[in-house]
Amino acid sequence: MKFLFGTDGMRGAAGQFPLDAATVTTVGFSLARHLGTELGRYPVIVVGRDTRESGVWLEQALVEGATNSGAQCQSAGVITTPGVAFLTRTLPADAGVVISASHNPYEDNGIKIFAPSGRKLDDSTERLIEADIFSSKGMPPIQAAQLLTVDNSAHLQERYLGFLARDIGGQLSLTGLLLVIDCANGAASSLAPELFQLLGASVVAINNQPDGKNINQDSGSLHLDSLKQKVLSEGAHLGVAFDGDADRVLFIDDEGNPIDGDATLWVLANYFRDRGELSDMLVVATVMSNVGLEIALRSRGMRLVRTDVGDKYVLDELLRLKASLGGEQSGHIIIPKLSLAGDGMITTLALLGALQESGKSLKELTDGFERYPQVLVNVTVREKRPLSELEEVQKLVGEVERALGDGGRLLLRYSGTEPLARVMIEGEDQTEIEEYAERLAGTIRQVLGASESRG
Repeated sequence: MKFLFGTDGMRGAAGQFPLDAATVTTVGFSLARHLGTELGRYPVIVVGRDTRESGVWLEQALVEGATNSGAQCQSAGVITTPGVAFLTRTLPADAGVVISASHNPYEDNGIKIFAPSGRKLDDSTERLIEADIFSSKGMPPIQAAQLLTVDNSAHLQERYLGFLARDIGGQLSLTGLLLVIDCANGAASSLAPELFQLLGASVVAINNQPDGKNINQDSGSLHLDSLKQKVLSEGAHLGVAFDGDADRVLFIDDEGNPIDGDATLWVLANYFRDRGELSDMLVVATVMSNVGLEIALRSRGMRLVRTDVGDKYVLDELLRLKASLGGEQSGHIIIPKLSLAGDGMITTLALLGALQESGKSLKELTDGFERYPQVLVNVTVREKRPLSELEEVQKLVGEVERALGDGGRLLLRYSGTEPLARVMIEGEDQTEIEEYAERLAGTIRQVLGASESRG
């Protein structure tokens, strides 16, 4: 059976399987039915969405299925993905559902489901839902004692905003700080400007007029140019760029320099370490984080633990190691003591805490982190034989790794969705690592018989 739920929920073109109304109704029905069986009662489900035009009818379809299976649904309206995770944990609800495709274009949409812990739904329940979707028998509605849908959006949004302002940002005083906030015409469009104004900042909000089709369009964390220009023209202290559902955030410093997730982890790791809050002096990141982060952390007595790509894997490792900070280069940062979901607004508040406590600019706080040159070569392969079994390739890998030493990194892996082997090398010298990458790509091509294209 094909898996519809990936590491970040179910995603696709809105209106097409599995994001068509009938299938989403089945998702709602199935989720409520399996929760009800497990709980021995009708479940409570909180539902939120981003600003895509398809979000309204997809939410209606999901709620129709869930209430038809006996669930009580509370709508939080337009709210961030981590906002739904927070509400699921604190209402409490038995599940939280987000209708969002995050940083994808508006034509796409998706479904993410959270458990009461604030973590994403367990794989076993997702497999049950998938089985119901592919079942040809259908699922006749159960007679519920009471079918109830509550539009509680204003109250729920205020509840989340209060949590951010009081519990997370309560010690911050942002008076005198000028922020430019790029809301990506997404879920943070109303919430983010209000939050930072509540804490005393002067806010210039851009890309905060969603029309259903402009989410992520030339804006937000995927497109930093307009934010950079606004920060410089306004003389702002900081630029903040969310993605469509505000679980990611990137920054622009006061000189117009982009600050990605690696640089953010560097700043926060130092902040937490100085406060005695960096558990075991370690940071969790993925295999895609720049080797410069690893070297910078090592220089100050900290270490980097890497996972596969995906915030799910970062969170799993954070919890396994009882670590206090992790994230991805994309700006998806997780601080487990505050939230088990990456939350762009929590990340921003933590960064502002570092700025306030140090009295330094963001550019000054990123000193000590040097991004190393990187090269990526994609090699089209006819088959994905285990790389560890390719003797010629492994021999060359050993040579390259010895040559790089502690001043570089080699990552060799297959794409999860395409017939590609990816050769990624980071090191101090661009020309040198390009030569290494081309040699490895050529060896893989000889062994697996393929052509290559630079990524």
